[in-house]
Amino acid sequence: MQILMVAAENDAIKGAKVGGVADVVRDVPTALAQLGHDVDVIIPDYGNYAQNYESNVIATFQVPFCGHHEEVVLAQLFIQSGAQKVRQFVLSHPLFTSGGIGRVYLDDPSDRPFASDATKYALFCAAVSEALQAKHLIRPDVLHLHDWHSALITILSEYSRRYESLKTIHMVYTVHNLALQGIRPFHNDESSLEHWFPSLSYDGQVICDPRYFHCLNPMRAAINLADKVHLVSPTYALEVLHTSEHENGFFGGEGLERDLKQAQEQNKLSGILNGCDYDDETVAPITLSALLNQSKQAVKAWMAQSSELKTVHYLASEQIKNWLKKSDFKGPLVTSIGRLTDQKVLLLRKKMNDTDVFSDLLQSLANAGGKMILLGSGDVQIEFEFMQLMAKHDNFLFLNGYDQALSEYLYHLGDLFLMPSSFEPCGISQMLALKAGQPCLVHSVGGLKDTVKHLENGFCFDGESITEQQYNLIHVLKVALDVFNNQEDKWCKLTKQAKEERFSWHRSANLYVSELYQHRK
Repeated sequence: MQILMVAAENDAIKGAKVGGVADVVRDVPTALAQLGHDVDVIIPDYGNYAQNYESNVIATFQVPFCGHHEEVVLAQLFIQSGAQKVRQFVLSHPLFTSGGIGRVYLDDPSDRPFASDATKYALFCAAVSEALQAKHLIRPDVLHLHDWHSALITILSEYSRRYESLKTIHMVYTVHNLALQGIRPFHNDESSLEHWFPSLSYDGQVICDPRYFHCLNPMRAAINLADKVHLVSPTYALEVLHTSEHENGFFGGEGLERDLKQAQEQNKLSGILNGCDYDDETVAPITLSALLNQSKQAVKAWMAQSSELKTVHYLASEQIKNWLKKSDFKGPLVTSIGRLTDQKVLLLRKKMNDTDVFSDLLQSLANAGGKMILLGSGDVQIEFEFMQLMAKHDNFLFLNGYDQALSEYLYHLGDLFLMPSSFEPCGISQMLALKAGQPCLVHSVGGLKDTVKHLENGFCFDGESITEQQYNLIHVLKVALDVFNNQEDKWCKLTKQAKEERFSWHRSANLYVSELYQHRK
């Protein structure tokens, strides 16, 4: 079977990763290739990637866009990989590097959300469609689209005469995160469907946003137009069929629950868990001092990125110094790694009546002789709040950035991994922590519910309201700390079970083939 994957990110290419979708687009093709399939992957060229890899220009061609033609270059990158049946492609155009070389996503003002990125990915989708139409790319049996960035391909194949031959290709659409849908106006804006494709005749009832009828919703369009729709965990595939109730801490279909229910009724909706790579490499024992020294190096590197010293890096540096001086720390060490967004940390930030939840958790941890290290960046206000907590709590180290080596240290040295997401389509961090033998404390939603089992390989909490979820989070942390400090046999069993968990890409790839790829219209 010939498969073409279209996405915004791909961690097989250095510098083309922002989030978890890049891991999926890196790993799934290899797993499918190992089953005997031929897989091509294509993303925009954000960073002149041909300079980093041996490459070959396949074609230079014209793409109709915004009422004129844009010249786009298609190149294949030759990347060392164990999967010989996976080919990596990039499309180059000045628009794909408009935010600077290497920048994947752009930040638009709140009154024009997604505007720059939407135009960029509209051209990308048009270029992929043109490359397929002109046979610059091998015509696939399956065209697998990832998230809203590639969703316009379903619209072009359905409504454009130029690309109507693509309608006969079996199209699969994966929703990685319903919170980001790429909504833009239909017209009267430079970043709008009719500006990008002025001659396109379309059915607005099928592709409009259900809340803003004057706007295009790329994600809804792909859900309605694709042959198969894939959610990245079984539990998330059930949650999205229900209306979100943000005030009660439930994140469901985010306005698209009716379309997703219809997809389910049409037998075209599947929930297949993402996987994780498992290798036989033995990791050398990591000491706390080694972790802290790696943290110190990471903080220095972040400091060097600006001529102005950020207070958060200074405070982190001081906290690291203090921890290195003390030799009486015996744990537990709680770790957390991830983007700082309300999806990930709302339950830590929001006050529970008059209780500062995060402070309460850190105090409970201090009472048990423990410390916490959080590695992440994102929302500026969240970064500021966590910096203030670090200044207040001697047992909290906030590392405001990302460092791959440091993340590996945290996975392998931590005793308990904290992931209290309000929603989590799948999640990879908890899988990596489990793989390293670190039990996880998670909110039992989405992929977290499918991977972490209470008192088997970690600790879980839930709740019918935000307050109840917060209360249960505090309670379950105390349960975990009691097991760590007072029930050694039970803790050892938890860590053993965590390390033995397997969420293989091989299993997921088989389900891709049987549930997503086999059926036609």
